[in-house]
Amino acid sequence: MPTPHDSYRFKNGVTIPNRVALAPLTNLQSHADGTLSDVELAWLARRAAGGFGLISTCAAYVAKDGQGWPGELGVDRDDQVPRLRELATALAAHGGLPTVQLFHGGTRAPSSLTGQQPWSASAYHEDGPEFEPPRAATEDDLARTIAAFADAAARCERAGFGGVELHGAHGYLLSQFLSSAMNQRTDGWGGDLAGRARLIRTVMRAVRAKVAPGFVVGVRLSPEDFGQARGLDLDETIAVARWLCEDGADFIHLSLWRSERMTAKRPDQHPIPLFRAAIPADVAIVVAGAIWTVAEAQAALDRGADLVALGRAAIVNPDWPRASAAPGWEPRRPPLTIAELEARAVSPHFGGYLRRWKGFVAD
Repeated sequence: MPTPHDSYRFKNGVTIPNRVALAPLTNLQSHADGTLSDVELAWLARRAAGGFGLISTCAAYVAKDGQGWPGELGVDRDDQVPRLRELATALAAHGGLPTVQLFHGGTRAPSSLTGQQPWSASAYHEDGPEFEPPRAATEDDLARTIAAFADAAARCERAGFGGVELHGAHGYLLSQFLSSAMNQRTDGWGGDLAGRARLIRTVMRAVRAKVAPGFVVGVRLSPEDFGQARGLDLDETIAVARWLCEDGADFIHLSLWRSERMTAKRPDQHPIPLFRAAIPADVAIVVAGAIWTVAEAQAALDRGADLVALGRAAIVNPDWPRASAAPGWEPRRPPLTIAELEARAVSPHFGGYLRRWKGFVAD
């Protein structure tokens, strides 16, 4: 069995030095217009210097009407390319593969940021003081957004990144279309699974057609309902993953929240072997979900994952890939003071966001 410290070769020939990825993490650090900030660059470069084999940016919106929160990175305009190039160069200098997570919030793109009513697969309502009922997507919305994803991927490639990940998880736009609860359309973009999967598949094919074969393209999926992701069925997600591989995916990123947990639909079965059996062996499976220790990372690999993605553990342990090679090493765990976080290239603004996570920041 491979270990977290072994190299990995994607099916298109791109090789990364180890099997440890920096998961895309919301941090609110970019400028108001979506351009990269110095603190965002420093945060990512510090993890690249720590030896992560694959380094993903936070979710980056592909169109202004898809911006999900203040301080989100944007990849929707050509004038962002020079700063994006600085970031890609800084990350690649340490040997890892720099990638961008491409994002559209759909329903979860508030009008206070976008200046317009949110849109999604269907118009629907949820109880809650902050919920803005979305309008149903038009054919023009869909054509525009498919092109925006493809153009953003090409922009990232031009800036020097080695790949992109489509954010198809966590109840954002692509996940909303996959959802049997949120997608009530009766045209070709809804109905059965093939209709609900049409948007994410079309985006994958459009992105794949717009970039070079050596550019890595993957997709993040929520296998089942959790949090904002609703209306998702395990077997349907497995089928979608299989289709996306046919459409050109180099990796499938499973957002499991807790990597050791069995599936909700079949509590005696773990999701990793189910997806591994369903998709081609040369398509990588990336797994994220509260992985802190080498043993937890190894357990995911032993179940059939090819890479593990670290989120909170990478915030606290920016040198995880290098440090974890030492026998007996144990990761630092929260809480950390703001000063300790700043020493790990976490900006005060990001530190303020981390206070939302119970027990993460020491008072």
